[in-house]
Amino acid sequence: MSEPLADFLARAASGLSPHPPGPDDPTSNPRGDHCLDPDGAAVIPPPPHRRAAVLVPVVFRAAGPNLVLTQRAANLRDHSGQVALPGGKIDPTDPGPADAALREAFEEIGLPPESVRLLGYIDPYLSGTGFLVTPVIGLVSETATFRPNPSEVADVFEVPLSVLMDRERYRLRSREWQGRTRWFYALPFGERLIWGVTAGILNNLRERLYPEPESGRVRRSAG
Repeated sequence: MSEPLADFLARAASGLSPHPPGPDDPTSNPRGDHCLDPDGAAVIPPPPHRRAAVLVPVVFRAAGPNLVLTQRAANLRDHSGQVALPGGKIDPTDPGPADAALREAFEEIGLPPESVRLLGYIDPYLSGTGFLVTPVIGLVSETATFRPNPSEVADVFEVPLSVLMDRERYRLRSREWQGRTRWFYALPFGERLIWGVTAGILNNLRERLYPEPESGRVRRSAG
C-alpha cells in the first residue's frame, strides 16, 4: 500500500462516521448553507425533510488521489449544468443511504457498486429545497471506468483531492434568491465552479479529514 493511500485511509478511519444517521436520529439542525448566513437570518427548510444520498468517490491515480465529480446535463429541470456529486433521492426500496448512493452512481455514471469500497459518512447536509443529504465516502478502484448517462450527466471529471482539501480555496459568496440573500461556498476549478450544496459537502469532508486547531475565517465575496 502506498504512503498517500495509507494516510488517506487512516484519516478516513479517524474522521468519518462508520454508520449513517438513522431516520430517528436528531438531525433537526443539520449542516447546510443556512449555517453560513452571517446575520443568522437564513430560512431553514422545515421538516419533514426529503431524504437523499450522494457518493463522494475518491480514486487514487499515479499522481495522487482525485475526487470524481459530474456536470449535470443542460436539459435537467433542476440544477442544470451545475457541478454535482452522483446521487439522488433515497427510494423506499433502498436499504440505506449507501445503497441509494451506489445505485444512483451506477445510474448516472455507470460506476459498478462492486468497484467502491465504502469508508464512512459525514454530516447530513440540508439543502435550501428541503433535501436532507447524507454523503457517503467511497474509495473507487483505479480500474473502474465511468459511462455517463447523457440524459442526466454532461461530463465526468476528476479534481485532485489536494485542491478540495485546501481551506484557502473556499470562498463564501452571496446572491439574491427568492427575495433573500443566500450565502454559499464556492470553489473555482479551471473553467468550472463548484458551489452550493456540493461545495458545502466537500468543505465538511475537508473539516473531517484535515481538522484545524482553530476555525479559520473564510473570505466573503458578493455575486
